[in-house]
Amino acid sequence: MAPHVNFDEIVAQIRAISTRAQIIIEEVPAPQKLAPFAFAMTADVTTIAAIDNEDCDDDDIATARFVLLHDPAGQEGWLGDFRCVTFVRASIDQEMASDPVLASVGWSWLLDALAAQDCSYSQPSGTVTRVASSSFGSLDERADSAELEVRASWTPRDGREIAAHVRAWLALLEQCAGLEPVPEGVAELHRNQISR
Repeated sequence: MAPHVNFDEIVAQIRAISTRAQIIIEEVPAPQKLAPFAFAMTADVTTIAAIDNEDCDDDDIATARFVLLHDPAGQEGWLGDFRCVTFVRASIDQEMASDPVLASVGWSWLLDALAAQDCSYSQPSGTVTRVASSSFGSLDERADSAELEVRASWTPRDGREIAAHVRAWLALLEQCAGLEPVPEGVAELHRNQISR
């Protein structure tokens, strides 16, 4: 039997997570019909130059969504009473999009991020999609583009460690967006507030 956890305390821990300056997190309405308790947020990776610009949509490198579901009675298929549901989409170059192992690599990024945070989980499932786009007609001047999408869900085994699962999701976002790891001993500007 899993130890009792207070959902409000878990949400408070999530809200206290710091992110890199390029990542803008916003709390959004959570789905209401999937579980008795739910929390959701989005994250956008933007360029440093756009951080202070109010209209930085054109400078987004990647976007993501995280939903935490909690049903104290558990749900069939979860094998637990929590479920993390995530989505990450990032722009990639055409050469990367044509790599036949990209989907496997994208999935391994998620598993590696969970392992790096010592997350204990079960029932992982998801898809990794690469999308390449070419424009024609009046859009002919647009350059070809490509995106990587990772959609995944898993069941955390311990509700007291949900913040680690959120940090793993943020690490996946950073990896997909191509953000360089921060060298050890180097201080970086952080955001520590989720917009509500």
